Amino acid sequence: MIAYILYTTLAGLAVLPLFLYLRNPYLMNDINYAITALRIARKISKFKTHKPFYSILDCFLDNVAKLPHKKFLVFEESSFTFSQADKESNKVARALSTHAHLKEGDTVAVFLENEPMFVWIWLGLAKLGCTAALLNYNIRSKSLLHCFSCCEAKVLIAGAGLRDAVEEVLPTLKQQGARVFILSEDCDLDGVENLSDKIQQASDQPVSLHLRANIHIKSPALYIYTSGTTGLPKAAVINHERIWMASFLQSIAGVRSDDVVFVYLPLYHSAGFLMGLCGAIEKGITIVLKRKFSASQFWNDCRKYNVTVIQYIGEIMRYLCNTPKRDNDKDHKVRLALGNGIRSDTWADFLQRFGDIHICECYGATEGNIGFVNYAGKIGAIGREHFLHKMACPYKLIRYDTEKEEPVKDSRGFCIEIPTGETGLLVAKIGEKTPFSGYARNKQQTEKKKLRNVFVKGDLYFNSGDLLKIDDEGFVFFQDRIGDTFRT
Repeated sequence: MIAYILYTTLAGLAVLPLFLYLRNPYLMNDINYAITALRIARKISKFKTHKPFYSILDCFLDNVAKLPHKKFLVFEESSFTFSQADKESNKVARALSTHAHLKEGDTVAVFLENEPMFVWIWLGLAKLGCTAALLNYNIRSKSLLHCFSCCEAKVLIAGAGLRDAVEEVLPTLKQQGARVFILSEDCDLDGVENLSDKIQQASDQPVSLHLRANIHIKSPALYIYTSGTTGLPKAAVINHERIWMASFLQSIAGVRSDDVVFVYLPLYHSAGFLMGLCGAIEKGITIVLKRKFSASQFWNDCRKYNVTVIQYIGEIMRYLCNTPKRDNDKDHKVRLALGNGIRSDTWADFLQRFGDIHICECYGATEGNIGFVNYAGKIGAIGREHFLHKMACPYKLIRYDTEKEEPVKDSRGFCIEIPTGETGLLVAKIGEKTPFSGYARNKQQTEKKKLRNVFVKGDLYFNSGDLLKIDDEGFVFFQDRIGDTFRT
């Protein structure tokens, strides 16, 4: 009898994994996500109470101490170790402190294309306790002036190749009393100062920690601008906590400490800067930086630099699929792709053509307080529901009238949560743990993203502007964007 009970019990335990798998084939993915999410939550909690405040810059400096000779940045035919990057940014910090008279809390507009100096300048500004406004290098005239002014920047640093754009707005910048520097050793524009020579002449010795002593986790670290498809760009306020949250996406996606990440998306973009650059710093891995995306050179670059992790947004994956087929399409080391905006048909085509690459599709907005990650790799989904995520970031899908362009209300005047399988507007609760910082000096646009009295009187939610659907397996699918903006 005892032997029979023991046999039955063992047989049941043997069958249990199969039963659980049949009930939920994504169980192990969910468990791995839960473990990673709890680790991240513990780290964030630790950062919030750490004295002095521990920023992504401090993480970089720890990498300098632990991995001084490891390659941090590869650009074209040059490479820089963590130690070399630290020294280059020290020179930037000292040059700007001396010649631009920057102090903690000042905002500096960075108007550069992808190049190592972009990274050195950001690190240098962070060492001074300054906030960097990351300007899109394609903007000109009115948009450029708006982006500079709306974040109350005091200084503009521009690349040598953007001289004409600077010259066009220079009279207005001079009227505003702005300091303008250009990364050139020789500039004859009145009111523009050369910066390259000043950086070269500066000391590479460490900068005092006291210069950023008052920075904390809620301090603004960056301004990243929206695309401006419905008017002038808006400056989303990115604090230090937000940088940490975005940088941890690499861990959720499965990036390892021995990976090499390819950053060809513009560094003024949240994907390139936060998910790419800051994520790589958090993991202590090597970045391969490229000026711009090139479909024809993409895989050759991946092979040349031993890239293992790539990023994408929008139609980039389709562009890669549309390149002429080659016999060596699967000859590369790329194992993971992280990004957002890939179509289901492109997803399938990409995997078939370029091999077994885990695609981790994400969803989120630069200024938003909610995001999803499709950590299970389900084709077509932008994310997956998980109870831990929903506890930390409460959200709902509500019924939305696309003709009236407003949420549908019940008889009491409250919004209606939709059932599983239906399409609804994503809204996320605004609270202490899920704040919405809004846009710099743009109260009107900030308020437009807020919904009040959604389910009960007095509650406050972030309006994502996106219509989503969640299926009965818990996968989240993008359906449409409301209004006249588009999703990138």
